[in-house]
Amino acid sequence: MNVVWIVALVVFVIDQLSKFWVVHVLDLATRLSIDVWPPLLNFRMAWNYGINFGWLAGEAPATRWVLISVALGIVLFVLVWMRRDPPGRLGLVSAGLLIGGALGNVLDRVLYGAVADFLNMSCCGIDNPFAFNVADIAIFAGALGLVLFPGGKNAA
Repeated sequence: MNVVWIVALVVFVIDQLSKFWVVHVLDLATRLSIDVWPPLLNFRMAWNYGINFGWLAGEAPATRWVLISVALGIVLFVLVWMRRDPPGRLGLVSAGLLIGGALGNVLDRVLYGAVADFLNMSCCGIDNPFAFNVADIAIFAGALGLVLFPGGKNAA
C-alpha cells in the first residue's frame, strides 16, 4: 500500500503545483489562453463544473458537493479494493495515479467550486475544443491500468 500512497502524493503535488503555476503565476485565469507550442500544446482556461467534457455541469452548490462525494467514494472504493485484493506493482501504481488525480480535482472543487482545466492539445488539422489537467491524465491512466493490471489472488 505504500506504493499507492507515494504515487498518489506525487500526482497530487504535481497536479496542484501545475494548476497554481498556470492559473495564478502565468495568470491564465485572466489571460484565458497562452499559446505554448501551437497547435500541439496550448493553455486554455476552463473551469469545469461537471465531469469529463463538462458533462453534468452546473454551478449549483449541490452539483459541486455531489461530485466531491462521488470522487471521494471512488477513492474509498479503490483503497478498500487495494487492501482486500492487492494487485501487483503496476496495479498499485495505477491505483495511486487514480487516487492522486481524484484528490487533486476534489481540492479544486473545494477551493474554486470547479476543476481548473488548462491543457489543450490539437493535431493534424483537428481542433480540440476541450481542456484537461494533470489530474485528468492520472485518473485516465490509473483507471486504464486497473483494468489492464488488476492482479490479486482473485484475478482470472
